[in-house]
Amino acid sequence: MQTIRKAAFAAAIFALSTGASAAQSIDEQVNTGFTLATGWFVNLIFSPFPGTSFPWIVAWLVIAATIFTLYFGFIQVRAFGHAISLVKGDYSDPNDAGEVSHFQALATALSGTVGLGNIAGVAVAIGIGGPGATFWMILAGLMGMASKFTECTLGVKYRNEYADGTVSGGPMYYITKGFAERGVFGGKILAVLFSIFCILGALGGGNMFQANQAHQQIAGIVGDYPGWITGIIFAGVVFAVIVGGLQSIASVTEKVVPFMGVLYVTAALIIIGMNADKIFWAFEQIFLGAFTGLGVAGGITGALIQGFKRAAFSNEAGVGSAAIAHSAVRTKEPITEGVVSLLEPFIDTVVICTMTALVIIITQQLVIDPATGHYVVENGSIATVTGATGVGLTSAAFGSAFNWFPYVLAVAVVLFAFSTMISWSYYGLKAWTYLLGEGKTQELSFKVIFCIFVVIGAAANLGPVIDFSDAAIFAMAIVNIIGLYVLMPIVKREMVSYMARLKSGEIRKFK
Repeated sequence: MQTIRKAAFAAAIFALSTGASAAQSIDEQVNTGFTLATGWFVNLIFSPFPGTSFPWIVAWLVIAATIFTLYFGFIQVRAFGHAISLVKGDYSDPNDAGEVSHFQALATALSGTVGLGNIAGVAVAIGIGGPGATFWMILAGLMGMASKFTECTLGVKYRNEYADGTVSGGPMYYITKGFAERGVFGGKILAVLFSIFCILGALGGGNMFQANQAHQQIAGIVGDYPGWITGIIFAGVVFAVIVGGLQSIASVTEKVVPFMGVLYVTAALIIIGMNADKIFWAFEQIFLGAFTGLGVAGGITGALIQGFKRAAFSNEAGVGSAAIAHSAVRTKEPITEGVVSLLEPFIDTVVICTMTALVIIITQQLVIDPATGHYVVENGSIATVTGATGVGLTSAAFGSAFNWFPYVLAVAVVLFAFSTMISWSYYGLKAWTYLLGEGKTQELSFKVIFCIFVVIGAAANLGPVIDFSDAAIFAMAIVNIIGLYVLMPIVKREMVSYMARLKSGEIRKFK
């Protein structure tokens, strides 16, 4: 049956292509040009501290998440239950300004974060940093909840509300307005910089990386074929959704996100359940790797760096992207959406990324050889985990349980990639219109450009795509976190006021 499918698909590809060799040449040309154009940017963002291998941008995010966690009194713990009530709609007033519900805003933002970073990114982290990277990934996710809370509260507070009912918000708006309100110079400059980085992030991590890994997974099942063909198909479907605006995007994501999340987590739980006797051993490997760093490049530091890098790329806490989606929520209380948003890193990193990591660790059955300090499989041969990249490693891990699991994963990958792309198209669009002004022409021009980059991403190789994706998204965090530091007293004032009114009963449920 698989042979028949491959033959049929190959025939279809032949009908669309003038020849594999010519198509491969196109892919190689795209990859070479992309690498030359973006290499300097990647090197700048990920430069290590002098004399170390620790990227300064990782420390930038970790320190910020720690500060916000302490400054807001572990808000991620105190407000977790209330966040669930808000998502359920218990406190939602349909007459409030905004375009989407709390649940739709969360689903749209989650669709931008729950993506290939949860599948391919976790595999990259474990491949380089070993199982110990998982521990640091979870820790980064828990702390990142406070960063997300801060930025999304500000996104609602300083958004623009237009006469037609539409909304524009995000770091470019709260940095501009918030800095002016506090009498701080440079807000407009930082907002422009953020918008530029956001557009790059939308075209890179929110677009090309997703298309790239989706193509890799599909090709791994049906057989190798040129990436630009996958890109064209994806571009057409993405354009059909994003041309309808945020409400169209929200209506799709509120259906796709729960489905793909349940599909993926269920598949992971089945495999973990089949290997229940190895669960304790897997967590032992995670903790051992996190605090000893045996068998991985860079030891403890290597595991920590990979864990934090992958968590940041996966949940985007501190980046400011999700604040753009959350800004459109129907509410008159900015703090409510900050509370809702702290669920994102928990779902994205603590739940889904951990599921992926456990499946990989359990099915690969890695153990540490005390003689060499390397991770090896049970038969004694050197593990090939560091030789596998991205979604291929995760696919192999899922496929080790049932040979048909890669097909389930392929569906999840396609849904993850699709939902992430449509959400990031909205993020990039809002940055684009902030720079060029609101209008149908500006919106359409960006949507066309975005879809062109879908094709480019599917055709390029993983290396330059993932490097550029990381760099563009982390660059957004540079500007955004500066803004959060300046404006966090405003968030605290909002938080104290809201929590006091909630406790006194002044804020009541509508359901």
